[in-house]
Amino acid sequence: MKNLKHILFFNQISKNDISKVGGKNASIGEMYNQFNPLGINIPNGFAVTADSYRLFRQTNNLGKPINDLLNSLDTTHYHNLAEVGKAVRDLIMKGIFPKEIIEEISQAYEQLSNDCGIDKINVAVRSSATSEDLPSASFAGQMESFLNINGKKQVLDAIKRCFASLFTDRAIKYRYDMGFEEKDIAISVGIQQMVRSDKASAGIVFTIDPDTGFNNAIIINSCWGLGENIVKGSITPDEWVVFKPTLFDTNINPILKKQCGRKEYTMLYAENSKSSSAKKTTINIETYHKKQNEFSLSNDEVIQLAKWCYKIEQHYGKAMDIEWAKDGFNNQLYIVQARPETVHGKEKKQVKKVFTLKEKGKLLAKGIALGDQIASGKARIINNPKDGYQLQQGEILVTDFTNPDWDPIMKKASAIITNKGGRTSHAAIVARELGTIAIVGTCNATEIIKTGQEITVSCAEGKEGNVYEGLLKWEIKEQDFSLLKMPRTNPMLILADPDRAFELSQYPNQGVGLMRIEFAISNTIKIHPLALIESEKVIDKNIFYEIEALTKGYHDGKKYFVDKLAEAVSMVAAAFYPKDVIVRMSDFKSNEYANLIGGKYFEPSEENPMIGFRGASRYYSDFYRKGFALECEAMKKVRNEMGMTNVKLMIPFCRTVEEGEKVIAEMAINGLIQMENDLEIYVMVEIPSNVLLADEFAKLFDGFSIGSNDLTQLTLGLDRDSTLVSYLFSEQNPAVTQLITKTIIAAKRNKIKVGLCGQAPSDIPEFTQFLVKEGINNISFNPDALMKGIENILKAENLKKEKHINTINLLSHGNII
Repeated sequence: MKNLKHILFFNQISKNDISKVGGKNASIGEMYNQFNPLGINIPNGFAVTADSYRLFRQTNNLGKPINDLLNSLDTTHYHNLAEVGKAVRDLIMKGIFPKEIIEEISQAYEQLSNDCGIDKINVAVRSSATSEDLPSASFAGQMESFLNINGKKQVLDAIKRCFASLFTDRAIKYRYDMGFEEKDIAISVGIQQMVRSDKASAGIVFTIDPDTGFNNAIIINSCWGLGENIVKGSITPDEWVVFKPTLFDTNINPILKKQCGRKEYTMLYAENSKSSSAKKTTINIETYHKKQNEFSLSNDEVIQLAKWCYKIEQHYGKAMDIEWAKDGFNNQLYIVQARPETVHGKEKKQVKKVFTLKEKGKLLAKGIALGDQIASGKARIINNPKDGYQLQQGEILVTDFTNPDWDPIMKKASAIITNKGGRTSHAAIVARELGTIAIVGTCNATEIIKTGQEITVSCAEGKEGNVYEGLLKWEIKEQDFSLLKMPRTNPMLILADPDRAFELSQYPNQGVGLMRIEFAISNTIKIHPLALIESEKVIDKNIFYEIEALTKGYHDGKKYFVDKLAEAVSMVAAAFYPKDVIVRMSDFKSNEYANLIGGKYFEPSEENPMIGFRGASRYYSDFYRKGFALECEAMKKVRNEMGMTNVKLMIPFCRTVEEGEKVIAEMAINGLIQMENDLEIYVMVEIPSNVLLADEFAKLFDGFSIGSNDLTQLTLGLDRDSTLVSYLFSEQNPAVTQLITKTIIAAKRNKIKVGLCGQAPSDIPEFTQFLVKEGINNISFNPDALMKGIENILKAENLKKEKHINTINLLSHGNII
């Protein structure tokens, strides 16, 4: 076959050819040549060069008419955008391909069909702009792609439509918004072998967490059928979070978390389409209920994809946004596109605005949160982008889902809420780029929320975003990390919500001093562990059905508990890896356990649960031993199967040394053997008996963590929740500080670590000064108090240093005398 002037096959293209074939095709060509030899499947194809587009314009004398139309565009209010865009597209669609281009495209299509061993191969036809996929801007979705194209006539029609899509309303406005003038842009078109994902699955991979910029995670989204449903946000996909540092260790499971999405629709190819139009080649059908509840990839496929995408990221030296597809005929995975990730790839400032909701209203809807801020205002329900003019600046857009036609509208919204979509949907990607908060995948927001209703949208409460009725109050605190140095006394975090772990790990810290697993149990698992173990005791049918709904996909409720708890802990452990993450085993009180689903059938009624059946006493009891075994199984999975040996375990409310011995023995029975695989077990020091017998406890445990709230309460003999005596509550009471001092001295004497968890070190500089003076190893803070806490530690350390220097000077002066 003779050398083609207007065609470059993928094996002729590298990443340096953006000016010839655009960013998308340059990336595909680079991957085809670099990664196919490594066993990463890249479908074959070719690119129609940008010069072909220029020749098409020149042959049809389109340059001046197009420029005149664009020059007539109102670039202030864009009132004539639709008119100008349509006129330009009409000019292009009326144009005729030069004969030489038709011949070369036909020859290339025949060669691709022969190379793949298929007569008239089905192809994907995708636009690739010459200024596309730059690190500063994402053109994703701005121009058109056409799938399942068959035969030369359909290919030529699709190519012309790609040319025209350079001037869709959204693409024109996007270029002006990003500062790209028309003369900077030309378009190439990629023609690629079609992967038959309509018979299997497809999706998107981010090699960085797209919400927080956390670099050690790979996020994989997947759905049944073509991946367009994910890009368009018309479904809620399956999602996996994969940990990079353990990805290539064959003895470790690197999947931190997986979530089965609803996958409401499946996009298929319209078989036997006789139309030459490139617009009628796919159909979207409702996904069968059974398949909605099945994962669209196996664990092995997820790991294979993650490894491929990690290698692609390493090759390009930057975070990537990658599209993949699985062929339902040969069951092979393929990478079909890759572009730089454009939000967190930018340089990040070390200044963080922390939004905190000060009041709660009636919860209207919830979904996946994008951004970590709060907005309020009037809601505006819009079902069609043609009605976008109705949205007033600063209103909250509520719709079913968005696609690129919504882009000009979304820029006016103070927040975006959709019924459908996942974290890699169009609405999510655009919201991140605009810096606008969004809640996607709410299911029913357009039914619950009414136009004109005043609402508050909160994305500052973790990965789950909440829509509340009314205009609620919130506050914003600005935290600047850039000038803050790390003190010698380790500042650590108190953490409850695993969904915030990736974000919080980027704060200055030395790990997690206290992870409370109660949050994961009450908010994710929701079910009392004994109700999963002894389900026959749950006699209320409504409760039984509620448990059945939560555990769908699990044949064994015990495995549901273990998997969900392990996921929660592993997300935190991975976020802070390899720093220590000290996980406290469950410390619900009996009344709190009773509030879990099914809990009322198992929990006793106590007069004073605060000092009743809690902590260590439960773990070895005949009553709760089976429940504790599930907690141990989850921790064993995190440490042994997932490789998170930075997880240390902590026992709360251990009243006696004998209790400590029983708990450690119970843990060993359940496979958590102290010092095996570097397992360390800490104990909370929160009861005076822990201090009085500190040397004995130190022989059993590997570290102390002082729980200042409970220790103060039990030392002074008061209920900290009682307003009648709350004025007496003080960690600085001499009785409390003496116990803390004795604990620190005992820890040092026995050569084990000691830390403290509580609010006082951030609120009371003098208390921090006391802890630093006594030589405590670490102090743990709630996230909102961390910065203030570090400042207090630094001041205390400086004061301690000054006193030390003054003492040396005095001694030296005395020696001279």
